[in-house]
Amino acid sequence: MTKSVKLSIVWAILAAALYALNSPVSKLLLLDVAPAMMAGLLYLGAGAGMLLLGAVRSGLGRGSREKRLTRKDLPYTVGMVLLDVAAPIFLMIGLSQTTSANASLLNNFEIVATSVIALFVFQEKISKRLWLAIALITGSSMILSFEDASSLRFSIGSLFVLLACVCWGLENNCTRMMSESDPLEIVVIKGFGSGTGSLMIGLVIGEPFPALRHIPAVLLLGFVAYGLSIFFYVYAQRKLGAAKTSAYYALAPFLGVALSLVIFRERPSPAFLAALSIMIVGTYLASTDAPLKESA
Repeated sequence: MTKSVKLSIVWAILAAALYALNSPVSKLLLLDVAPAMMAGLLYLGAGAGMLLLGAVRSGLGRGSREKRLTRKDLPYTVGMVLLDVAAPIFLMIGLSQTTSANASLLNNFEIVATSVIALFVFQEKISKRLWLAIALITGSSMILSFEDASSLRFSIGSLFVLLACVCWGLENNCTRMMSESDPLEIVVIKGFGSGTGSLMIGLVIGEPFPALRHIPAVLLLGFVAYGLSIFFYVYAQRKLGAAKTSAYYALAPFLGVALSLVIFRERPSPAFLAALSIMIVGTYLASTDAPLKESA
């Protein structure tokens, strides 16, 4: 394993650790902020925070030498923004109707969505080991998606979390196609584009604008859990690819589960514990899969 690949793994794990704050803290903030408004402010926090970071970087004479986005990146940029409008709204709706721990663990379905789309749309190679990991994570997600195993009653909250994962899976692949460009520029576009779109949707559907005292907390969470997390995620994708990066990123849901159980004192059900065990095995197989070979 080369030094650049090892560094990329560090970036992916750091991105996961920062994103882990999203579900439990958002669950708390959703008590006072509507879902679409929350999603919009989270992304605006990411965009504004990274724009400020870029200004500080330039002010210190450390301007970026990264490649700028070009016209050929436009389709992927538009796709990224539109999917990032939909995904966090779905997640916030899901969080409002299911437990934070359940939502955090279901976020691992993003590995499945990212990997399958990477294979069939973008022709990334996927090993047998990663396919087994995908099967285990999918099975675990199915267990978590049913509120009552005896009646097979599907959880609406879980469905929205899974829809968010599918959107982010496709968005991960769009971002992968632009990962050679400046990550800061990508996050700024993603933040302001997706944030504005989500806020407009919130206003159209009649959601109330949040009280001013709640906005700083949401913006700060967006900067940390979305802005910095995505920034490091894009760096990781350069050497690891979309599927492999999402596998390392799977650490985030487990950290989110731990935070959720502490913050909300949620009592895990037997089904949750079974799903957690299967998910751990699947995530281990995914994260220990051989990294993609670097091109010369």
